[in-house]
Amino acid sequence: MKETSKVTVEQKGHVLLIGLNRPEKLNAADMEMLQELALAYGKLDSDPELRVGLVFAHGDHFTAGLDLADVAPRLNADGLAMVPEGGLDPWGIQSKPVSKPVVIAIQGTCFTLGVELALNSEVVIAAENAKFAQLEVSRGILPFGGATKRMPRSAGWSNAMRYLLTGDPFDAATALRLGIVNEVVPVGTEKDRAFEIAEKIAAQAPLAVQATLASARAALLDESAEDAFIGKRLARLAASKDARRAMEAYLSKSPVTFEGN
Repeated sequence: MKETSKVTVEQKGHVLLIGLNRPEKLNAADMEMLQELALAYGKLDSDPELRVGLVFAHGDHFTAGLDLADVAPRLNADGLAMVPEGGLDPWGIQSKPVSKPVVIAIQGTCFTLGVELALNSEVVIAAENAKFAQLEVSRGILPFGGATKRMPRSAGWSNAMRYLLTGDPFDAATALRLGIVNEVVPVGTEKDRAFEIAEKIAAQAPLAVQATLASARAALLDESAEDAFIGKRLARLAASKDARRAMEAYLSKSPVTFEGN
């Protein structure tokens, strides 16, 4: 396992485990953590052996949000420059989004950028003790990691504004109702459940998984354009070796192992 001061990175099979690692500060993100997280997402995107990311947190809490004492002085007219060379913005704002699915396991406190990280992920598992909040308006700023566009899409306009404009906290059951999390599980089981789902995704045809993700994202931006393009995505996948492997396995009623080509 490679360990940095603020983020851990470990590969298990085709899954990259990315761990927020500042538990003494409730995993509040300073600039170093933000940059290391961006580099981990860059690794997930660029390494052909990696098929899925699993983001979790060391300690009892996912994240208390930004470490404003460290980050606020670095804000400039264009926002916050936090993506080093070789990295990708985990929130998909300052760079292209990571091309592979991300599963997240959340426990305890999950404020501001943690909620936005969940909103920009594909599958979110929350422990029963998870507590969420978008606190930015109470700190004189606004959410800048995608919540203003993604929470209304997930939760509906009035539900999103209820929490974005008040900064009020909400529990895991409410997050489930709002569509921010997929499952609520007993405390201590969230990472195992997230890994179970990540492994299930990783066992599928990688090119098909990535094309499905790209198609869904494109349709959110322009449904008609994606309608016109989806046939080309299908044709490319149908010509892949993995598609042939899947057909042969289907005909022979045998298991299939995908290789990503």
